[in-house]
Amino acid sequence: MSPAQTAVKAAAVPKRLTDKVAVVTGGSRGIGAAIAQRLAAEGATVIITYSASANAAEKVVSEITAQGSKAVAVKADIASEQDTAALLAEIKKHGKIDILVNNAAVFEGGPIDQITLDQYDRVFGVNVRGLVATTIATLPYINDGGRIINISSGAARASLASFSIYSATKGALETLTRVWAQDLGKRQITVNAVAPGVTVTDMMENGLPKEAQQAMAAKTALGRLGQPDDIADAVAFLASNDARWVTGKTIDADGGLTF
Repeated sequence: MSPAQTAVKAAAVPKRLTDKVAVVTGGSRGIGAAIAQRLAAEGATVIITYSASANAAEKVVSEITAQGSKAVAVKADIASEQDTAALLAEIKKHGKIDILVNNAAVFEGGPIDQITLDQYDRVFGVNVRGLVATTIATLPYINDGGRIINISSGAARASLASFSIYSATKGALETLTRVWAQDLGKRQITVNAVAPGVTVTDMMENGLPKEAQQAMAAKTALGRLGQPDDIADAVAFLASNDARWVTGKTIDADGGLTF
């Protein structure tokens, strides 16, 4: 996208999140980076976390600040209690936050007769335990009327060979979403999930062969793979006041994918 096209796109984005503060876990690449950039374009100050790639995280921050918005990157592996403390220290600098996007996740696949318990521990440790730990830790700092948005996956409800452990983590995430919406309704905090279909990210490139990617694109009503911006736009809606009457729901952002 040219600088002129970028400027036109930025000008067209509504400023629904002015003066809001958002946390996006795993915000250094892929869907997380797109979400951070979209929330910032809508006026939010964005705190992104990353577990390994400081350069990628700082690149996202630079791109956001170049557009006149505010962002900061924090090294915080959500599976680490020590790193969660680092995230809380950054949040405290802002006083309170308004939006928590639980995006950080890992993928490890394999048929059940080849999966190890170490793999199970790694995937559930990040995708479920890390999400729960981050939410519990940040809840005291989320303003009443805030937003929690969990990034799920179409895999949560699909029967995909070799995806059992990853799919199970996303199924757990969607259950947490429904129940937390009831728990937090008294504070007017909405809790929702967005379930991407097959989206062009590093995780997809590493997890699906090209032939499988093409087959998945053919199974969508719109005939293409998703892009990170497609997911970010759905998240921005849920983060805004436009979604004030939506809670406990999972929005499928998958282009009409059918299995």
